[in-house]
This record gives sequence, structure tokens and C-alpha cells, in this order.
Amino acid sequence: MNRESLNPERETPMTCADLLIRLLRDTYGVDTVFGIPGVHTVELYRGLAGGEGSGIRHVTPRHEQGAGFMADGYARATGKPGVCFIITGPGMTNIATAMGQALADSVPMLVISSVNRRDTLGRGQGRLHELPSQQQLIAGVARFSHTLLDPEGLPETLARAFAVFEGARPGPVHLEIPIDLFDAPVRTPRHWQRAALAKAAPDPVAIAEAGAWLADAARPLVLLGGGSVAAPEAARALVEALDAPAVTTINAKGLLGRDHPLDLGANASLPAVRELARDADVVLAIGTELGETDYDVVFDDGFTLDGRLIRIDVDPQQLARNQAADLALVADAGQALAALASHFKGTRLNRGGAERTRAAHEAMGLAEDPAFAAYVPLFDTLREALPEAILVGDSCATTYAANHLVAQPAPRRFFNASTGYGTLGYGLPAALGASLARPDLPVVALVGDGGVMFTLPELACAVEERLPVVILLWHNQGYEEIRRFMDDAGVTRLGVDLQAPDFLTVARGFGCAATRVAAPAELAQALSSRPADGPLLIEVDAAAWARAASPEFGPGA
Repeated sequence: MNRESLNPERETPMTCADLLIRLLRDTYGVDTVFGIPGVHTVELYRGLAGGEGSGIRHVTPRHEQGAGFMADGYARATGKPGVCFIITGPGMTNIATAMGQALADSVPMLVISSVNRRDTLGRGQGRLHELPSQQQLIAGVARFSHTLLDPEGLPETLARAFAVFEGARPGPVHLEIPIDLFDAPVRTPRHWQRAALAKAAPDPVAIAEAGAWLADAARPLVLLGGGSVAAPEAARALVEALDAPAVTTINAKGLLGRDHPLDLGANASLPAVRELARDADVVLAIGTELGETDYDVVFDDGFTLDGRLIRIDVDPQQLARNQAADLALVADAGQALAALASHFKGTRLNRGGAERTRAAHEAMGLAEDPAFAAYVPLFDTLREALPEAILVGDSCATTYAANHLVAQPAPRRFFNASTGYGTLGYGLPAALGASLARPDLPVVALVGDGGVMFTLPELACAVEERLPVVILLWHNQGYEEIRRFMDDAGVTRLGVDLQAPDFLTVARGFGCAATRVAAPAELAQALSSRPADGPLLIEVDAAAWARAASPEFGPGA
């Protein structure tokens, strides 16, 4: 931090836009923003382009929804909030879907937008980009939405936003700034430093009670959600001390490390895991909302808990939803995991946890399940070629399979849009955000031919930013899952068999390398020769791949 530039004794003229950039960069450590400039945000870009604004990288998506998804991927890969600069009106309605996905999955995202002049707000004068109330429209997909009416209030508002990101259940925060405030003069703040925010610690008495319940349990089960990803060491220490099988949800995948003997994976919707859940006498659920898209993707309300339930969450309201707790602790998941791990330090209980987990995996038989036959060699090939890769999924067939089949070596290496809000178009731009956040790791986007057409122009951004992302495009001629639902419901197929472009020609038109594969060996070759300084689109012909991957054809084809 440049201390001289932040000296409150200096009387350097400063505008609201200058102050915003300097607070983001110097106080909150923001190094990347995603946005598309417009006539309403020109003054914001004056400070961002150079001088005091240098040091923040600006990435230009091709649509504001892409900006939101990129910020989401950046945040999930790092734990730091993704930041967007968005234009008034249509820019905000465009990003609302991405904010909805981030809200559902508790992803920290700061969306800073312009809004019309203060003296015109709510007057319906037909001004450029005008909405009756932009703030009210966006409030439904944000933890909070605030209209800045006095530039002197900017430091406090940003402090509130980062308090949500760091100390509460995170999610998107929206700050809108009227266009007449960007160049308004503002005094240098007296305090630039970021407040040291201690996360909510669990009540020691409640930890002792939870520890007693778990110590006395004969068949404990642990449910680890995405709120736990910041504490992998404590999570491993706890489940190993308890000798308890653990469900790691989609957003918690990799929390216990790859192929941990107590990890049941994100398989709570499968019969073998549900049987363990019903049989458990004490269940510990940490940092999970116990929601449908993690525990009931078959939509039959079949995930039930008959034993005593201990729930730990930073959001007290969440503790009253979905499953009634017998003991509820309001606390940061990482703090609670550390406290419980300390409570059981030096303890190694013997409840046959590894044997119960192994038996459940054998009963699931995922590798032999005909429904996954085509996907097993796909992910085996990816794991062999790119064992450390971050996998970012759209709502598509390969992602649904990966939720069950893929094991990752660490948290923040697997996330997708099949949870919570369940939007389409997420995979490609979110993978770009992850690649910008973690240039040290390979990134693979799992997309389908239907969903990728929502955000396909973001290939241009990938090329422009020279991001070495692999886009694995599963081409099954349309919306396969919806076709299946229509067939099962006896509804005539309509709107699900899509006309797709020649994806290779389109990708190459953007300057993106592209190839088509139909067998595991071809995929391995494509991955081994991927470019180091730009994206690669690999189109997989789903029908041809299924034939090549079948046992009769041979796995090496």
C-alpha cells in the first residue's frame, strides 16, 4: 500500500470516482474488475485507466451476464469477492441472472453500477437507461442494494459490503452511484485502513455439547457444505477423529482431498448414502443449507434424517430451514470446524467409518452404472492429463455426471451452475474468471451445446485476455435433460432439439483454437497439445463418444 498517497493530511483534490478506485485497490486489495463501459460510467473509467487507478486489471466481457459469471468464477476460485462495473438500466438487468446464481450459492460479488442523476430518480422522464427503481429491482438478487446519495458515505458503504463478504453469509452486494456524483469533489477520508473483522466464533458451551453428542454416537454422519471450504485441514481432522463418513456437497468437493476414505462425495441423492443418513444416530451439518440441489436432485423428498441433528451456519435463519435442528450453532463454519477439531484433538474413535463409506461406494457402483458409462472415460482422461485442474461446469450432461464421479485434490477446484439457481450459460465465462484468478492452475469449462450458446461470445474475451482455458463442449444436439423429462412426463418434445452452429468454425472465427474428438485417446491427444497462451475448444460428439467408450468398443479407442 502506498502510504503517502493515502495521507489524510494531504489536500489533494479527489472525485468520488477517484475515491472509489483508491478504496477498492488500496484498502480492499481489488486487483481485477469485470465490466463494459458506457456513457454513464465514463468518469469511473477516467480513474481506472491509469494514474491512481493503475494496478487494477479491467476485463471486458461481451455481455454483462458474462461479467457477473466471470466475477463469480473469480470469487469461487479464490474466496475473494469478484467486482463488476456495470452501466445503468440494461446493464443491471443483464447481470441480474448472474447475481441470482451467486446469491443462491453464497458467492461474494460486488456490483458497482451507475444510475441516473439524483434529481431525476423515480420521476419517469424517459431518460437514457431509466428504470422506475433500479435499486428495488436488483435488491431481490443481492444481500443488499444501496443508492449512494452523498459521496462522503462511500467509505462506509464499501465497509458494509466487505463486512458481508467476510463476516456474514456472503453473496452479491449492489452499490449504485448517480452519474452526477462520479466527478463530485470529496474529502480525503480520515481512515483508509480496512477494519480487522473477526469471524463469528461458536459458543464454547454449545461446542462441548455437540462434542458430547458426537463422542457418544455409534453411527455419526458429517455433512460438509460450501461454507466449510476455508477450513480443509480442520474438516479432515474432525472426520478422521470421529471416524465418520462425510458427504461433501458440490461446492465442498475436494474439501477432504482426493479419494479420502471417509468421503461419500456429493451423492446424497443416491440410495446407499440416503440409507446411511437415515441410519445415522447423530448428524453434524456444517455450512450447508441442506437444499434440494445437493441432497435431492431426484426431486422425491427422499433425503431424511432420523437421528439427532447438529447444524452450524453463519446465517441464523438458515438453521431453521429444510431440516429442523436439535442443536443449532450460529457461527462461521471454519471457526466451528476448528473448535470441534480441537475438542477431539488426539482422539481416534472407531466407528467403522471407512468400512461404511467403502460399502456405500460399492453399493452405488458409479463406475459401473450404465447412466455414467460414457462419462467415466471422459473424466479419467481429464484426471490423467490435468490432475490439478479447476473444473467449472454449466448446467449440462457432463456437469451432472461430474457431480457424482469427479474427485478433486483441494477445495475451490470444482464448481458449477447446477446448484441453487441453476442457470444456463455459466460455464464458459465463470471458467475465464477462474483462470484470471488462478493462472497457476489449468481450467476446464464443462459446457453443452445448448447452454454455451447463451454466452458463446465470451470466447472473444478468452482470446483477448490470452487465457489458456479448455472448453470441453459436449454436443448432444440440444437440451438432453429436458428431453428426458418431457419423455418421462409423456409430453411431446418441443423446443429441445436445437439447431447449432458449426462450433469449430465459430471458435476459429474468434481466434480460438478448436478441434473435434470422438474417443478418449483423441481427447488425451488434444489436451496434451493445448495452447499455453489462449483457449482451446474441444467439441465432443456425444453419440460417437458413447459408442467409442462402450466396453464392446474398448477403452483405448
